[in-house]
Amino acid sequence: MIKRSIKISSQSSFFLFGPRGSGKSTLLKTLPFLKKAVVIDLLRPQTEKHFRLDQNALEKTAESVGRGWIVIDEIQKIPKLLDSIHYLIEQKKIKFALTSSSARKLKRGASNLLAGRAFQYKLSPFLELELKNDFNLNEALQWGTLPKIYSLKSRKDKILFLDSYVNTYLKEEILIEQLVRNIDPFRLFLPIAAQMNGQLLNYSNISLDTGVSYKTIETYFQILEETLLGYFLLPFDRSVRKVQKQSPKFYFVDQGIKRTLANQLQNKIQEKTPEYGDAFESWFISECISRNEYLKRGYQFFFLRTKDNLEIDLIIRKPNGREVLIEIKSAYIIQDKHLSSLKKMKNDFPKAQFLCVCRTEIEQKDDGIEITNWKNAFVKLNLV
Repeated sequence: MIKRSIKISSQSSFFLFGPRGSGKSTLLKTLPFLKKAVVIDLLRPQTEKHFRLDQNALEKTAESVGRGWIVIDEIQKIPKLLDSIHYLIEQKKIKFALTSSSARKLKRGASNLLAGRAFQYKLSPFLELELKNDFNLNEALQWGTLPKIYSLKSRKDKILFLDSYVNTYLKEEILIEQLVRNIDPFRLFLPIAAQMNGQLLNYSNISLDTGVSYKTIETYFQILEETLLGYFLLPFDRSVRKVQKQSPKFYFVDQGIKRTLANQLQNKIQEKTPEYGDAFESWFISECISRNEYLKRGYQFFFLRTKDNLEIDLIIRKPNGREVLIEIKSAYIIQDKHLSSLKKMKNDFPKAQFLCVCRTEIEQKDDGIEITNWKNAFVKLNLV
């Protein structure tokens, strides 16, 4: 079994957020302090029905626990249970491990996420940090790193799994939970969102393509973020006011999910193509963000695009205020053109660290810019 890098404390109740299929339940089964926990799986229809209809069911269950642990899988199915959980934490000193694949349903379910009485963790698909020798970059860019992928051997089975994954998401997260009123425009939106992965978002253009309003498109992206399938990367500016006026980028958390939604799975991803370069950039940024979450480094992440279209793929701001400007290239050999954006920003960021992350096998420096292999980049960024 692949060991997860996320560290979960036994000293407090907690939420474990993560997209469907990221291994939340499997992870909890490996935690020693949860071995004797009572497990309530709300994905089971009869269990959900029982706890939804009987308002006192959880308190009755808690009577047999003493001051032990209760695990509730997919707590967003019945957000109102959080009221009872709040009471049981405060008055009975019971601890809860709560998993969820939808922060949106919880936030909109009259819950207060326990007002700080439960820690929050976020689980991602497998990281290179966890897979180690089992990690293959090209396979990760082709199929993503959802745990189930690593139990499947054939190309056909991987395609079937990812297709089923997307259909399950539409059925169980969107339709059953009624996150959108009309499913058809959302179905039309998803492949467009996948094609926009890593690009500046233009809600008006997507609105024209889907036939729904600008505000609805904005809500659709929020649904993707809050059901943990993706995240926004905000534009960098030292003025918060200016940041709010610029368009963000949106990235899917997993390349397999993104390629499925974009109907690209049947095509093998090819090196030295724009698709490969975009996939490499997206994977590296996601890996950095997830490692930061697991390792609790406290980094902030941005991109930069100037008025004259000079672009920096990733800017990391560390807690000490120091910034790292990163250009991400899938090439093995870095040419002057690959470094032009970083070189033009050196005067604006005199104290920053400059990295060009690529697949080179030879570490180099050019005008203060470190040209480094992606594996070594994680070391330089203290994300190991």
